[in-house]
Amino acid sequence: MKKTITDQLSLGWFWVSGLLILVILLAIILYLIWRGGPFISSQFILDSPHGVPLGTEGGIFPAIKGTLWLIVLALVISIVPGLLTAMYLSEYGRSGRLAEIINLLVQSMAGVPSIIIGLFVYALGVVTLGWGISLLAGGLALAIMIFPVIVISSRDALLAVDKNYRLVANSLGVSKSYTLYRVILPRAAAGITAGVLLSLGYAAGATAPIMVTAAAFVASSSGALLEPVMALPYHLYILFNEHISLNHAYATALVLVTLVLFLNILALSLSSWQERINKQ
Repeated sequence: MKKTITDQLSLGWFWVSGLLILVILLAIILYLIWRGGPFISSQFILDSPHGVPLGTEGGIFPAIKGTLWLIVLALVISIVPGLLTAMYLSEYGRSGRLAEIINLLVQSMAGVPSIIIGLFVYALGVVTLGWGISLLAGGLALAIMIFPVIVISSRDALLAVDKNYRLVANSLGVSKSYTLYRVILPRAAAGITAGVLLSLGYAAGATAPIMVTAAAFVASSSGALLEPVMALPYHLYILFNEHISLNHAYATALVLVTLVLFLNILALSLSSWQERINKQ
């Protein structure tokens, strides 16, 4: 009887906690819609900022482009080493000493504050290598930031594949590499993609690393690697911090949150899909 009451209280607490988080999220979204929604228009999305002071008129199109350039470059830099590391941890080095060290390093990287990563890339790329404030430096900073996310999510997706596939392959004498690339990876693809999308959403909302490596308040965001770019989180920070235009700031925040939510919802959908595949 006592155990039943404890279980019911625990279940009730879990429901209350989940509903509280949902209410907070909905409150934030609704508030942004209320404050920023009336200022969202095709001109706001497709125009560049202008006016006096700069940003009181116009739109955020260069900031949208710059954000997309940054997260795409971060993905290009981090995806291959991240996947290779995840494959090693899940398939080749589960119980080895090297795998333990790699896991420790990856977990430690996940806990490093993003501003520290930004300062490291600033010292290395912006100053030492002479890249200056540029898309390349910002992309590298975000790549380092999302690398552990890609490794951990990809490793978990690979480990979630039914171990019977590996057992059958071993019993048939199939090589581990063939099993990995022809059997395990295809069944883990949805989960890996979900982890990558989550990391991109994480990168899209990061402000600290790009403040010192890539972002400028005004830039064309042409995609040139050694030129600065505009970015939605930094543009939002300037609009709020300098009190340039709160209306445009709320509208920019709404666009940024919409982008991040889209990536997260897509990632969760893919994760659910992989779970259904693995249960078949």
